[in-house]
Parts: sequence; structure tokens; C-alpha cells
Amino acid sequence: MSFFTDPSNTLGAKILEVFFIIMGLIVIYTGVRNLRDRSNPTRYGTCMFWSLLGVVIAFGRWIPATMDGALITLMAIPAILRRVGNGKSSVPGKRESSGNFARIGMRIFIPALSIGVGAMIGALIPSIGALAGCCIGVMASAGILMALNHANTPKVFLDDSERLLSAMGPLSMLPMLLASLGAIFTQAGVGHVISKLAGGIIPKGNVTIGIVVLAVGMMLFTMVMGNAFAAITVLVVGIGAPFVLAFGANPAVVGVLALTCGYCGTLLTPMAANFNIVPVALLEMKDRMGVIRNQILPALVMISVQIVYMLIAS
Repeated sequence: MSFFTDPSNTLGAKILEVFFIIMGLIVIYTGVRNLRDRSNPTRYGTCMFWSLLGVVIAFGRWIPATMDGALITLMAIPAILRRVGNGKSSVPGKRESSGNFARIGMRIFIPALSIGVGAMIGALIPSIGALAGCCIGVMASAGILMALNHANTPKVFLDDSERLLSAMGPLSMLPMLLASLGAIFTQAGVGHVISKLAGGIIPKGNVTIGIVVLAVGMMLFTMVMGNAFAAITVLVVGIGAPFVLAFGANPAVVGVLALTCGYCGTLLTPMAANFNIVPVALLEMKDRMGVIRNQILPALVMISVQIVYMLIAS
């Protein structure tokens, strides 16, 4: 526990670590609950997946890196073999939902608002930070929900967390894996390789073509990586800095708009699982690509507007 007593670690980092432990224990609970659910035909693989993931999330800081890697490798086995599923789901019935809405009404949005308020307050306190503030806001929202409806016991929150995780399955891991991919690509020098390739396409000093290539590249690279934040770390090094910013383009404008160009790619890829695949699973849609198909036209319109805007503003 030296982490929590070390004065070099900020209060925000310590708060986040506490929440990582809580989240890990909830994930372990998901594995145990699925193991006890005999209606789940893959309960053993499901338990193995969630339990190992929970151990890594909760105690990964204190587990040797080699052991963390071994646990993650073992965790992936049931997911690869399609042995991670869910059993019975206890969702509220229509009568219960209608009764809750009649009693609570639009106050149901207060807990959601408290999460954003917590993030903003945390961002204004340097020692805490937005992410830790968001976590505190989540706890505040749980307290508000308990006050709005006394039936909301801690077990209700546990069971609903399990239901959501079980519905998403291994796809819930994809955003975390993709978020780390950008850092790995940057360390591997992918940005410099892209810079050399782009040098044969973009005429030196032609900012217009540089902006177009950066914008389209952000969209395409985000489609591959599933995460615009991961893509921009590579594309700014490979294209933005040497072919756009180096010739006088406004870095604030280019940085912000390049990221939104990446968001256009987010609309078009199943790799952005938290946006395009998880909702399909939660809503039990028959067309797994239905969300993406309905986003193609808006994405193409948005990328065109972003390019024009970037050319004008730069």
C-alpha cells in the first residue's frame, strides 16, 4: 500500500486507484454471478474471462508485469473460443418502469448530470483531475438514485453492472485495447514511416494537399484503429507536423479539426465497438452493421465540411 502513502502520487491518482479496485471487484462479481447461473451455457468460460479481467483491473498495479500479461493471455482464451456469454437477465418490467417514471419523472437526469458536474469540478482542482472527478460524480449519482428510489440498494447496482457487462461481453475490452494502440504505434515509429510515405504524395510546401491528406488519413486511420485519440498521435507526427504545421498552418485549428475528422472515421468502423457494436448488442438489433450503415452519409458530409473549414481557417 506504499502507493497510497507516497506523497509524490497526487490525490487524483490515489482516488482513481481506489475506483480501479472497486471496478475490478465488480467485474469479479460478474464472473462469479455467471458461474452460479446454470442458464448460462458458457458459464465456466464466462467466469474465467471476467474473473481474470477483474483481478488485473483491481490489483494490476501490485502484480508483476509478466503475471499481468499471463492473466490477460489466459483471459483471451475463452473469448477466442466463443465461450463468453450471458444467462438470464432480470430487467425491469413495463409496469415497474412506468411506475418509476411516474414517480421520478425528469429528475432521472439529475444523476447523469452529476457525473458531468463532478468531472468539471475535478478538472478545476489540479490535484484531482477530471477523470477522478468523474468517478466521484458516479458515486454521487448512485447516492442520488438511492434517494430517488429506496429500492435502489447496493445489490441492485451490482446486478445491473453485471447485466450490462454480460450483455457487452468481450467487446467491452476493445476501447481499452485500442486506447493503448496509439502509444504502441508511436513508440514503434509508425508515424515516421507514414511521414516517408506521405513525402512521395504531398508536394513540399503545399499546405492545401497536406490538410486534405491529414483529414482523410485521420478518418481512414481511425477506421483501422477504432479510436481517433490513438490515430491522431500517429498522424500528427507523420503528416500534421512535417507537411501542415511546418508551413504556417494554425496548430490549434489543425489539432482540433483533425480530431473531428477522426470522429468521422469512428462512425464508419466496427472497431469503434463502444459506439457501433455495443449499442447493437444492448438493443439486440438483427442487423449488426445497422448503426454503421445509417452513419455513412453523415460521416461523408462531415468530413467534407471539416476539410473545407480547415482550409479556410488555416
